Amino acid sequence: MAAAAYDLTWFDHFDDHAAKLGAWVADAAGQGAKLLVFPEYGSMELSSLGGRAVAGDLEAALHEVSRHGAATDALHLELARRHDCLILGASRPFFAGARPVNRATLYGPDGIIGHQDKQIMTRFEREEWDVVAGRGLAPFDTDLGRIGVIICYDSEFPLLARHLVEQGAEVLLAPSCTDSLAGFTRVRIGAMARALENQCVVAQSPTVGLCDFCPAVDENVGSGAIYGPPDLGFPPTGILAETPLNAPGWALAGVSLAAIREVRRNGRVLNHLHWDEQGARLAR
Repeated sequence: MAAAAYDLTWFDHFDDHAAKLGAWVADAAGQGAKLLVFPEYGSMELSSLGGRAVAGDLEAALHEVSRHGAATDALHLELARRHDCLILGASRPFFAGARPVNRATLYGPDGIIGHQDKQIMTRFEREEWDVVAGRGLAPFDTDLGRIGVIICYDSEFPLLARHLVEQGAEVLLAPSCTDSLAGFTRVRIGAMARALENQCVVAQSPTVGLCDFCPAVDENVGSGAIYGPPDLGFPPTGILAETPLNAPGWALAGVSLAAIREVRRNGRVLNHLHWDEQGARLAR
């Protein structure tokens, strides 16, 4: 699998975006990746297609990116078919009602597998951007296993990930967009903690670098990474792969579902199995 540390680009035409995304996907697929993860709000680079005034306005940028939803879907589906892989596209504003949700879509060679809306909104989303929480949290059944998505801030809340794991998720995807080292670190710690307590694999894909045309995503700090539990069959650090901080590129690692199942069965610790003992202890 591959987790992108993705930089945001100005585009004059949608075809320029298609060329960029095509090159990213070809790079990861060419290295053997079958599951590709792009970041939260990576789609906001499409606001540039409306010009500087639109991209620079928080409300107008949401509508401009949403306007390209059908073309974005078609592009990802074509790339998934061409490279025979699954792609979690960069999340984007989706107007399901009066206000948009923050939606990530999982694409496969045979069509759209499903989408996941962010569940818990940050202060910026609530207080300044008016992007609202979606409803429903469920994993996707795929040929690569059962996969759950915890978008950025969602990764910092253990019960959301646990809900997905209790429905059979063995791999969690954590697309993120953070404007500071502290923000990135919060998501990173959350993702690593989710991998530890659920004895699963978590892939974090952030936006990186400066974006001078869209104030919603003007500063981006992070590194792409794939985490596992620091136990049997996994690296002692829990880090399977990671990119340098703020450098665009892919973190790639081989992920074994058999290894996840074995560490849950026979690890030095059994966090996944012993989860329910917390409630029992607190009830005494």
